[in-house]
Amino acid sequence: MPDEDAMQVDSDVSKPDGEHDVNDDIVSNLDALLLAVQQFDVRFVLRALRAVCSIRKHLKSSGKGLEILKDLRETRIANTGEQGKSNALSKKLKTEPGSLLPEEDIYLAILEQVVYWDSEQYDMGAKFSLEAVKKLRTYNRRTLDPLGAKVYFYLQMFFEQLTPQPPSRQSPIFEIREALLMALRSAILRKDQETQATTIVLLLRNYISTADITQADLLVEHNQFPLTASNNQVARYLYYLGRIRAIQLSYSEAHQHLTSATRKAPAAGVAAGFSQASTKLLVVVELLMGDIPDRSVFRQPKLEHALQPYFELVQAVRSGDLQSFSRVVQVHATTFHRDGTYTLTRRLRQNVIRTGVRMLSLAYSRISLRDICKRLGIESEQSAEYIVAKAIRDGVIEASINHEKGYMETKRAGDIYATPEPAEAFHERIQACLGLHDECVKAMRFPMNQHKLELKNAQEARERERELAKEIQDGEIDEDDAGGDFEGL
Repeated sequence: MPDEDAMQVDSDVSKPDGEHDVNDDIVSNLDALLLAVQQFDVRFVLRALRAVCSIRKHLKSSGKGLEILKDLRETRIANTGEQGKSNALSKKLKTEPGSLLPEEDIYLAILEQVVYWDSEQYDMGAKFSLEAVKKLRTYNRRTLDPLGAKVYFYLQMFFEQLTPQPPSRQSPIFEIREALLMALRSAILRKDQETQATTIVLLLRNYISTADITQADLLVEHNQFPLTASNNQVARYLYYLGRIRAIQLSYSEAHQHLTSATRKAPAAGVAAGFSQASTKLLVVVELLMGDIPDRSVFRQPKLEHALQPYFELVQAVRSGDLQSFSRVVQVHATTFHRDGTYTLTRRLRQNVIRTGVRMLSLAYSRISLRDICKRLGIESEQSAEYIVAKAIRDGVIEASINHEKGYMETKRAGDIYATPEPAEAFHERIQACLGLHDECVKAMRFPMNQHKLELKNAQEARERERELAKEIQDGEIDEDDAGGDFEGL
């Protein structure tokens, strides 16, 4: 008994529980990949990818993730050689006896990328990712499509962290554009929609990070985003498309894309960063459109702290106080630069002035241009006259200018229901509901060839009826013998 206890203690010391658990998880996922290749079913590959998050935690907590993966790779190769797969099975799997499957090799490579990322070894991770991409391009297997998309994702993430970082024109991020474009071309030719969606999103991220908006717009124009892409990829694509349209002054399209991206974001707190980034940009776009975001947006627990600078910005724009707006932009300039919204917030100056003019038109039936200059902080009466005239032309206010006496006179407000504004609001809501309906229909799954099976059953039923009718006419069978289900011709 003491010897058995000693043996048990030695085995526990030689193989800690954490390492044992993570090895078992990785081996079970590798077995799932083998099953995916044998049955040609990508669902097993997706199952293995979903388990990466839990494996990542164990590898990070162990502190020796690379050693665990290296030992596991060697053990897997040794076990494969000792078992000696039959030539028929090796031929079926298109592998050499005693070697890993390409799916297993790339899956272990993804886990190594994760370890490099968590340990902040960006240089080593970038070199390893380039080697993994070169190895990946030598294969043409549909079961590798989801795994390849993940490899390209980490390739982009590693190169973003290398110095000098974007938007510097000397950033190493320019070096991987050719690899991403080649991957996109191969994915389109092979009808690999998973890699196609991922590479399009990564290229847009690459172009936007270096302010190459024209190239990003050309990429969107010449490539169709896959309709069957995952919800996360669609949300990312809509976010980047909304950012491009906002920079191009197409605020209506940007608002539509960003609203869809925000709605498609996961409801749980797993993607809080994406929800914050999309909501920040959406708030600025709504301000540029002349709208004021709802206060409930800033009260959400996961967004309240991150949106505090934008809440102050909304208050300054809503009040029409130009000095308050300049102070908010100056205080939070670092935050706006980090979020990539500084250029857009600088465009809000004219909106602040127009809002101030609108507030004055509602408060006063007649006000002099000199008083407008004092209240809005405008330099000269001539500039104030130009701003008021532009606001009248754009339909912001209903007023007239007396140029001789130098004042603005507000017209009496009419019935808002006599204007097209209520109809436009209803149109927007109906359009959103119809868009949601179309997306739900596209997301529905139908059994393959079910309509052919129904047609076949209907044809067989008609043939049985013809045979039964022929037998009745020939007198070989009575109507009562037919079971009473037959109706006369």
